[in-house]
Amino acid sequence: MPQGQLAQPAPTDGLTTRQRRQLPTTVVFTGDGKGKSTAVFGMALRAWTTGIPLAVFQFVKSPQWKVGEESAFRELGALHDDIGRGAPVDWNKLGSGWSWIRHHQDDDPAAAAAGWAEIARRLSAEEYGFYLLDEFTYVLERGWVDSAEVIDTLQQRPGKQHVVITGRRAPAELIATADLVTSMEKIKHPMDVGRRGQKGIEW
Repeated sequence: MPQGQLAQPAPTDGLTTRQRRQLPTTVVFTGDGKGKSTAVFGMALRAWTTGIPLAVFQFVKSPQWKVGEESAFRELGALHDDIGRGAPVDWNKLGSGWSWIRHHQDDDPAAAAAGWAEIARRLSAEEYGFYLLDEFTYVLERGWVDSAEVIDTLQQRPGKQHVVITGRRAPAELIATADLVTSMEKIKHPMDVGRRGQKGIEW
């Protein structure tokens, strides 16, 4: 891999390069384009390969909906349990409807708040090294969980625990405090011309 070039002078925080590599990272994938979840599941695969325990929390998606990534990561988790390869995987679904559907069940806000409370508890206990909060920006946008509380928890979390958040319309304050932010821009999509979602592409 080519040696990276710093865009700015190195920080004058007194930390060594090795120490900076041990810092936790907050990542946000947002924007209207397709590929946010796909990108972070690639990161999660890297985490698994390097032995970092990971937990996935899917918000506002139906527990009945089966996605390819879930099947794959459950198999990877089982592989770790059987022969010790990779890392443990914990998969959680915390919603009852798709993120782009505006009408939601009454229990969605409560489920989202309970889900975040559990994530905060696990962060405090340093249970995992990689947390994937899929579609979490919708929870923040709708006020089901307070953005300021989330940001404070992320900034105060102990150890080296990476947190990756996906979803459209990420709050400006979350973007400002995250370490890595990517916005997916939609140029074209088959659904724009009436084509349905396809196996292997949308799920």
